[in-house]
Order: sequence, then structure tokens, then C-alpha cells
Amino acid sequence: MSLRRSGAATLGLLMLQTRFPRLPGDAGHPASWPMPVRTIVVPGATPRRVVRGADAALLAPFVDAGRCLVADGAAALTTSCGFLLRLQAALRDALPVPVWTSSLLALPALPAPGVLTVDAEAFDAGLLRAAGAPDDIPVEGLAPGGHLQRVLLEDQPTLNVERAETEVVAAAQRLVRRAPWVQTIVFECTNLPPYAGAVRRATGRRTFDLIDLVTERWNSR
Repeated sequence: MSLRRSGAATLGLLMLQTRFPRLPGDAGHPASWPMPVRTIVVPGATPRRVVRGADAALLAPFVDAGRCLVADGAAALTTSCGFLLRLQAALRDALPVPVWTSSLLALPALPAPGVLTVDAEAFDAGLLRAAGAPDDIPVEGLAPGGHLQRVLLEDQPTLNVERAETEVVAAAQRLVRRAPWVQTIVFECTNLPPYAGAVRRATGRRTFDLIDLVTERWNSR
């Protein structure tokens, strides 16, 4: 499998069907990417259905959307939700270009990682296994029922950025209190990177997200 090397090569982004605000740094914000990006919204791929539903019926529309992006010149594909790692193997097998669904794919190579997720209750060990990572990597979630979790999972149209940042920092601090050996905080959720600077300042840890992973792999093609 090879990537096109012409100037027309683009990254294809498989987007959830959402309306919540996307800040710079979010995978769904066009200014977040250092390479040309084409996007497509996958019909019916709502946040709750992807994160909490683990709905196998979503595979076909993701494959169809991926094929559309490839036909339009995408040289590799990524997504806007880390929980789509559940579809990584199936999408890789069904599509003719590399597929990088989630930042979690980097877990085996990162120093002392811990995971920050939108929903710790929905995050099971199967996601770590799908990434080829040990089952004992510490995972911390946003506060259940908190402002940012509600905005993302209930797809609300407004966001209090300061409140969201406070909640993300608090989750990161809980993670490092539980697991002080963590050196790298990996954002499962592609909506968390806008708060990466605040997390680094509050914890003294490195952060890593989907854009970091995709950029590394894109540049090494």
C-alpha cells in the first residue's frame, strides 16, 4: 500500500455528524492540520452512537465515505473520534490507503502513556487491545455529566471554553495523581487538543493527540 506523492495528495477526514463548536486544534477545525485536508461527514455517525453505542452498523457508511475520499484524491484517511479505533482493522482491510483512526494507535511507542478520554465508562480494554497496548495503561475521563462531556456527547451547539478548559485540566490532574509515573498524556478525544497547553502547564507532562500521530505518519510516507 503506497501513498500518492503528487502535490495533489490530501488527507481524508471522516467526520462524525455533529454541530458542537470546534476550536483550533480540534481535528474538525480546518486550521488544525499542517497538510491539505478533504472532509466528509458520515451520515448517522452521531457522538453517542459512536462512543457509547459501539454500533457495528456504522462500518458500511464509514467504508463508503472513505471510498469517496479516496476517489477524490485522499492519500490516507483519519477520523474525528478516537473511539473509531474499534473500526481500525475493518477500515484498513476495506480501503486502499492507510487508515489512522485514533491517537491510541501510538500508545505502544510512547513513553509511560496515560489516556484522557471523553467518557471513561465507555472506554473499555478492547480499545487498548485494538491499539496493541497493554490493558493496564491508566485511563481518566472527563467528569461524568460535566459541561464539556454534555456538549460533546449530546451534540450541543454552544460551548463555554473557560469551563471546558477547567474540566479538561481537572481530568488530567486526576490522571497524574492516580498514576504519577505517566509521562505522556494521550488525548483519545479529538476535541481535547485545544486545551493541550493548559494541560501541559498544569501537569508538567507531554501531551499527544491525533494530529501529532497523523502528522508523524504522513511525513514518514
